[in-house]
Amino acid sequence: MESKEIVKVVGFWVSPYSLRVEWALRLKGVEYEYIEEDIFNKTPLLSELNPVHKKVPVLIHGEKVALESLIILEYIDETWKQVPLLPEDPYDRAMARFLADLGEKLFVNAFMALCSEGDEKEKTLKLATEAVEKIEEELKGKTSKFCGGENMGYLDLALGWISHWLPVWEEVGCMKIVDPIQFPSTTLWMENFLNHPVIKEKLPPRDKMVIYFQWLRKEMVSQIAKYGPNGAWAILKLKSPPNYR
Repeated sequence: MESKEIVKVVGFWVSPYSLRVEWALRLKGVEYEYIEEDIFNKTPLLSELNPVHKKVPVLIHGEKVALESLIILEYIDETWKQVPLLPEDPYDRAMARFLADLGEKLFVNAFMALCSEGDEKEKTLKLATEAVEKIEEELKGKTSKFCGGENMGYLDLALGWISHWLPVWEEVGCMKIVDPIQFPSTTLWMENFLNHPVIKEKLPPRDKMVIYFQWLRKEMVSQIAKYGPNGAWAILKLKSPPNYR
């Protein structure tokens, strides 16, 4: 039976992890209330809902609270059965989770490449490109529009940030990770993802993203120069992607 309890999403406007939760709910036709969280001045609500990590997104479903975006996707898929996100086959499900985890590693390395310079930038760019190479191998030869077939699913939502966030990071960071010639299958998938009606109507404005990430990159580069990558992450933890996952 479909759940009729009130659904709310606590998120941050530029968080791809918050957006993937909203995309999943919209794909399944689930109505929800969105609550914007200021990650620079966190509210008592976020501390109450996620006292350990104090991160977005948070899914509120009646009296239940779900945390961590990929876990939330699975919760959504198991709660609302219409429009399945994960494959039925156990092996295919396992591979979807494996590739989603690879996407998380790509996210970290691409962001660090955006926010660093010199040897550190080259190192993280190499790691990010290697992750894209593996994704390209999985997509190569597929005739379907999305990772799991003709319908968008769990893995598409997990990797969806690549299509909209990564090009902004490439522009702001003066770098290239997804070369259309080197990665044609990934590029085609990105286009299909962005052209999906649910995605098109729920993306943060690109111009606003550019301004935000220009500011964040400037902050991170400055702190990395003073304290190194690990120190910069600690100092800027209120401003950087570790606050959403």
